[in-house]
Amino acid sequence: SDNGIINGLLSVLGINPVTMMYTNFSVVVGMVCNFMPFMIIPIHTSLRKMDNSLIEAAMDLGANPFQTFQKVVLKLSMPGVINGIVMVFLMAISSFVIPKLLGGGQFVLIGNLIESQFVSVGDWNFGSAISLILAVLILVAMRLMKKMDVQDN
Repeated sequence: SDNGIINGLLSVLGINPVTMMYTNFSVVVGMVCNFMPFMIIPIHTSLRKMDNSLIEAAMDLGANPFQTFQKVVLKLSMPGVINGIVMVFLMAISSFVIPKLLGGGQFVLIGNLIESQFVSVGDWNFGSAISLILAVLILVAMRLMKKMDVQDN
């Protein structure tokens, strides 16, 4: 908040307080904090499945640590990265509480638009149409995620 720990620390240091609530920064920080675990968990799972002997083999064949990361670790963790991107995208696109609370209602995402069509405007037809388009987009993204997941095939 505007009178929280960070602004308290700034005032102790003699710096003017910074407006934090109802800004782009607060919405982005809130969404990052909320969706970060949904990106980290698939990457962690992908890295845990990786065989460590592949890294040792790359080092034995003369690859430096950057080359080993680029050629072995990054390529083997790509299914986890793609799964994380799709999961975070699907949740972020339909989020409406975080932008409303931290952005003060001045930032409109698709979730906010759907919610306002049902609650405030009362245009259920348009709200249903947007929801249907969002549902189709989610299904297409899930289908692409399923196709890209090499481990299941």
